[in-house]
Amino acid sequence: MQRLAGAPASPGIARGPAVHVAPSELPSGGRIADGMEDAELERLSGASATASDALLTIAAGIGQAHAAEASIFEAQAAMARDPALHQLAESRIRAGNDAVAAIQGAGDELAAQLESLDDETLAARAADVRDVAARIVVELEPDLASAPQLDRAAVIVADDLAPSLTASLPRDMLLGIALESGSPTAHAAILARAYGIPAVVGVPGLLDAVGSAGEAVEVALDGTSGEVIVAPDEAAVREFERRAEVAQQAVAAALADAELPAVTTDGTPIQLLANIGSPAEAATARQLGARGVGLFRTEFLFVGRAAPPTEDEQVEVYRQVVDAFAPEPVIIRLLDVGGDKPIPYIRIPPEANPFLGVRALRLADERPDIFVRQLRAAMRAAAGAGPGAVKVMAPMVADGADVALFGRLAGRAREELAAEGIPHDEVKLGVMLETPSAVLVGRSYFDQVDFASLGTNDLAQYTLAADRGNRRLARYHDALHPALLHLVTTAVSASDEAGIELSVCGEMAGDPASALALVGLGIRRLSMVASSLAAVRRAIRRRSLAELRGTAAAALRVGTAEEARRLFDDLLAGGGARTVAPDNG
Repeated sequence: MQRLAGAPASPGIARGPAVHVAPSELPSGGRIADGMEDAELERLSGASATASDALLTIAAGIGQAHAAEASIFEAQAAMARDPALHQLAESRIRAGNDAVAAIQGAGDELAAQLESLDDETLAARAADVRDVAARIVVELEPDLASAPQLDRAAVIVADDLAPSLTASLPRDMLLGIALESGSPTAHAAILARAYGIPAVVGVPGLLDAVGSAGEAVEVALDGTSGEVIVAPDEAAVREFERRAEVAQQAVAAALADAELPAVTTDGTPIQLLANIGSPAEAATARQLGARGVGLFRTEFLFVGRAAPPTEDEQVEVYRQVVDAFAPEPVIIRLLDVGGDKPIPYIRIPPEANPFLGVRALRLADERPDIFVRQLRAAMRAAAGAGPGAVKVMAPMVADGADVALFGRLAGRAREELAAEGIPHDEVKLGVMLETPSAVLVGRSYFDQVDFASLGTNDLAQYTLAADRGNRRLARYHDALHPALLHLVTTAVSASDEAGIELSVCGEMAGDPASALALVGLGIRRLSMVASSLAAVRRAIRRRSLAELRGTAAAALRVGTAEEARRLFDDLLAGGGARTVAPDNG
């Protein structure tokens, strides 16, 4: 028996015989004779169109039950016909490569760009690019083997799974998924969550452990904890049976509670929203009780391609999410990239510290067209959605000058659409508070925006001067640091004075203890990943606003995150609210 640790990707317990799914061996391609370039380009075009149609067929097959997940394959179908991908492939064909080598080379180039990004969600999209390229290769070489078929219920083990392969596996035979590579944000993981299939990803040594255990080896996995056991003994089997029972009870409770309001025991309602990174995540968030989208990250539309997405592409994606949540609000965040996320069509000179450089809204001085196009798409997606249904948020705002720039971009988008006679509607404009300066001078510009949202991940990083990716600085990464809590109180006071909505969309909102602190400090809108909704809702419903205010006041008087967290962990565990010693100063 071997116990392995990975990353939880889809909750639930699975146990059964392991079936190893290895990637298909794709040909590497070769060279073509002079004068054959146009014929090879035509062959590539036909294969791409066929691959696109096949992906649309997959989307149609799952769309009725899983509309949001179907958008994964609709996006891949569009990618198969993407002119940017084909331009990269064409340059390789013009250099003498055949269509197989050209499309694989183009796919690998785009995938490598994605994998280099310091963003797990965007890096996970590399699997989609490779999946699309592989599908085109299959159409170019029709003799290649098809996807494996399961003849018994099993746990799939693999290095990684392409999204289309995950969708093609028979769900009635699929007990669970364990991957040596991959991430919880990969589309294979998203599909597993949509289908309710337990999954664990990023399990070092998984394939060696399964291979060394011999044939007909059993695998048990816990998609909540990330644990995988290869060849479990009797004690481990009993342990996982108990876990399965507990997991079933937890799932039933989460779904049963999803429609319950997040309201304190003394009657204060809190709006729980979802953070999503693609339309595919919308259905799960809605099912788990999200009352809107507090942060829709749009970077996935822009990376991994040689040209920016068209306005029509963006409109379609935004409408998918707006329709999924109607009539609840959806906050679209403008493109947030910089030197740390290189994009071929946005040339940013090398910077010593790209996290403090030209990024997000600061790019608008050099590339206003990208942001105007995004604002136009949002306004078009808002047509007919109802007042306040679509909101747009500007990231990396530092002061009133940035807000004025944002307003000018929105005004230009509005005027262009009106002049062109294109149906559109007003969108509410807001700012993401990620820098201390944006909070501290909020009173000077809050009357110029409709809402604000605290991005506590970067706000904590910039406030404490601690790179959130540096594990050696872990003690500075706790969002309950009193310095950050004081900034929250400043933002609450300024937003109340201006009469605008204020929410929190950083990870702080999804941590139950931190969420209680935010409510105690005056926040009434919390946005988080869908998996955190149930725990945060439960925590809020068990405490009174009076208790939360008292504990928050005490947390503002301590000097470290450790002390503040202890206060709220105690409250979360069932202890009473802490009182504040008299201020004699």
